[in-house]
Amino acid sequence: MSTNKVYGDRPNTIRLKELPSRWDYAEPEYQNGIPEVFPIDQSLHSLFGASKAAADLLVQEYGRYFGMPTCCLRGGCLTGPNHSGVELHGFLSYLVKCHLEEKPYKIYGFKGKQVRDNIHSADVSAFIYEFYQAPRVAEVYNLGGGKDNSCSILEAFDRVCAMTGLPHLYTYINENRVGDHICYYSDLRKMKAHYPNWKIHRDLDQILHEIVDSWKARLDPQ
Repeated sequence: MSTNKVYGDRPNTIRLKELPSRWDYAEPEYQNGIPEVFPIDQSLHSLFGASKAAADLLVQEYGRYFGMPTCCLRGGCLTGPNHSGVELHGFLSYLVKCHLEEKPYKIYGFKGKQVRDNIHSADVSAFIYEFYQAPRVAEVYNLGGGKDNSCSILEAFDRVCAMTGLPHLYTYINENRVGDHICYYSDLRKMKAHYPNWKIHRDLDQILHEIVDSWKARLDPQ
């Protein structure tokens, strides 16, 4: 289980276009998202991202050098109803928790238009099972929700408010986190080509409904 953080801040070098509620890629090459051939070096990584990149390369090397079936899944925002999100990890889960607690959510830069793709844990498990049934050697896949399951912070606010009827509280900090991606969503075409029986079953609204229901139960168990 690797991470999209192996790409460091290189995705921020892609030319972007600013839309009313999100940033998006302006270059046609990336209209489907970030592919697995996107460079991972010559960029700023967190120590977490650097450690994952090291493990990622070792797993690939065991596959290529020894002919072993190995796989690196460069995960995006992996989530689900049991996700215990915190401020720096678990974007949707933490956003919903703040919303239901009526606690201001902190937006760090990029006008709140930064984009992530989100994938349900069941769809993650389903792909792992597909790979287990027909393993390949030294493979790498960008495992995320893809463009259809992507959203910005502002768009997530709107979707959650529509589900709960509550207003969303937030504070804006005009400084982004170091190395943070402005826009990132996974190109799923390679995964779907190699494993045509796999697809995303839970769309973004279903993911959010499950997270909202889960946090309601956890915050008010009565």
